[in-house]
Amino acid sequence: MIYVDHAATSFPKPAPVAAEMDRFMRDDAANPGRGGYKLVRRAEARMAEVRSQLARFVNADGPDEQMIFTYSATDGLNIGIRGVVQPGDRVVIDQVAHNSISRPLTAMAGRGEVDLVRIVPPDAAGIVDPRQIADALDAAPTRLVAIVQASNVLGILNPIREIGAICRDRGVLFLVDAAQSIGAVPIDVAADGIDLLAFPGHKGLQGPPGTGGLWVGPRAAEVIQPLVREGGTGGDSAYPTQPPIWPHWLEAGTHNTAGISGLGAGLDWIDARGGPAAILEHERELVRPLIEMLADDDRFTLYGPGPDRLADRIGLVSFNVNGLRPAETADLLDREFDICVRAGLHCAPGAHRHMGSFPDGAVRVSVGPMNTADEMAALVGALGLIAARATQPSMSSQASPTG
Repeated sequence: MIYVDHAATSFPKPAPVAAEMDRFMRDDAANPGRGGYKLVRRAEARMAEVRSQLARFVNADGPDEQMIFTYSATDGLNIGIRGVVQPGDRVVIDQVAHNSISRPLTAMAGRGEVDLVRIVPPDAAGIVDPRQIADALDAAPTRLVAIVQASNVLGILNPIREIGAICRDRGVLFLVDAAQSIGAVPIDVAADGIDLLAFPGHKGLQGPPGTGGLWVGPRAAEVIQPLVREGGTGGDSAYPTQPPIWPHWLEAGTHNTAGISGLGAGLDWIDARGGPAAILEHERELVRPLIEMLADDDRFTLYGPGPDRLADRIGLVSFNVNGLRPAETADLLDREFDICVRAGLHCAPGAHRHMGSFPDGAVRVSVGPMNTADEMAALVGALGLIAARATQPSMSSQASPTG
């Protein structure tokens, strides 16, 4: 089997991740903060260790306690958006945003919890022009800019540092969705001017599902409210409302402690492979022959930057085989070649509307650090065979795209 759907989740996980989760469950799996005995203190120490790892990983410019454990990037985005946006506020997002940004804001606007959501269109390749952000902020007072760092559809990298500087200059909070970038793209929240960074643990960080984080920078920490999760925090139970103590302010309930411990092992594994910059270089080289083939062969439609702009991409490529629906292509790759890809709208319909692939979507290939050049050569060969047969009547099917 060739697995190239790492944008959905990394697979297989590094062996140390499962080993650390097993060790934690056997040795330290008490509930942090719920007691003072040695077992609890060991669990607390492991959570603090991983929290510090994550803070260092993104060069967090504040106390480790403002690195909040979440259950996913979606969870972190909801906590960040709902925690800082108030009725009457204006928000700016990009058109290629994931539903985890657009859906909460659309729902909030419908309930009168936000005044206006301004959607900034990207350029032809799908990349946001910082000048568009500046123009949008100059047009009216704005509370929050929420941008995806790397598109889960187009594979593009947005100019986060330039956008962050614009937001700082205008006193606007800046939220970044790092679901597809963290682990494969170096992130520096201090230099990039990021106030809120939401990310999953189960993708580029190589951790298990049910893990993630939200970095809350100093400016956001002054205003954010716990509007998504409130409840138990262990040792500070006397407060009638959520205690204004970090990290408990945004971390109600019991943690996914085994998952977080495994996430720490994933971070160690990334560091041992040279860190995100080395992984990004590896993944770009993996997708290079695929992009070159798709761009040069008129049997395919390539979305996003071409081979001359590889530096604008992560290791993710979306395309279609002309004459086939994306679900048909994905099904053929699975059934005939044992290659795992994802087809459909990828929870980002705005991106597909922008590139003209709505409503069926596209086929997405997303590589990871364990993929090899031989696997990519096999994929290129399989696509060539599928494209050669695409006009044959026997290729028609009733397959439906997945979302």
